Amino acid sequence: MRFFKKVTDFDFLGKRQAALFLSLALVVASAGSLGLRGLNFGIDFTGGTLVELAYLDSTDPVEVRAVLKEAGIADAIVQYFGTSRDILVRLPVVAGQASAEQSSAVVAALRAASGETLAESPEGGLQRCLSGDSAIAADCQVQMRRVEFVGPQVGGELTEKGGLAMLYALIGILVYVAIRFEWRFAVGAVIALVHDVMITLGLFSLLALEFSLPVLAAVLAVIGYSLNDTIVVFDRVRDNFRKMRKGSVTEIMNRSVNQTLPRTVLTSVTTLLVVLTLLLAGGEIIKGFAMALLIGVIIGTYSSIFVASPTVLMLGISREDMLPVPKEGAEGDSAP
Repeated sequence: MRFFKKVTDFDFLGKRQAALFLSLALVVASAGSLGLRGLNFGIDFTGGTLVELAYLDSTDPVEVRAVLKEAGIADAIVQYFGTSRDILVRLPVVAGQASAEQSSAVVAALRAASGETLAESPEGGLQRCLSGDSAIAADCQVQMRRVEFVGPQVGGELTEKGGLAMLYALIGILVYVAIRFEWRFAVGAVIALVHDVMITLGLFSLLALEFSLPVLAAVLAVIGYSLNDTIVVFDRVRDNFRKMRKGSVTEIMNRSVNQTLPRTVLTSVTTLLVVLTLLLAGGEIIKGFAMALLIGVIIGTYSSIFVASPTVLMLGISREDMLPVPKEGAEGDSAP
């Protein structure tokens, strides 16, 4: 059974002025946040050491931060990493200090605050935690799960190459759409994609969410997703320009958006269900990736309807621009 039994008749392009003001406000706010606050880059881009810790009992990041500060580790960023027993500590690059030394200093300081030290296990030389009463504990109160290190030079290269990747993607899209459709459609598609990327990055900046390599991958995926929606609408616009002999340009484009609306809604809803599942049940590691996709799918669906097509309309598209160019000699060949 079809989700939509008949084609809707919403006046999307009639609301283009209101949509324009809303989009401009969101883009300006995003640009302002990016300029003033910037992005909360992860160690993938900034360089540094990441230490993931697990506590046996719930703990407070404020207390962990205070312990590290007393131990001389003042620049550590401490946050929950999933449950209240999982802690993530991010450390900046320190000249002359290796990543292993930094992680060891963090774990030693936290274990000392918990009254634990490391001792050789009588079973065979394995290090076990020794509690304050000199009894060997079954498990350490503070357990180190993983350590990651990225050098500052590598982080700088990733930042540069990540920005170039987005720039090259937009340039390639501009050329592709201009060849397949018409230059006004190419400009409309790129403006919609820049709109999507700016708002996604702006929300990450405003909410201080960590921007890592998986998030960059999600932003590039959003570009592809939004372009796919926009191309579907543009295909229908081109077909209707050639089929519909009556009606203004605005009416034809409105009709095209309404005809593709069922496909747009169903695609967006099914994608959002998957993304929400990743966000709620995927764990902290892919939280940023899922959040970027969630924001991007919503904004991309909006832009394919209220940004791309209205931009093409404002650039002055006409029926004549979409009619196929007759081949030379076609009339002579068809003559008897």
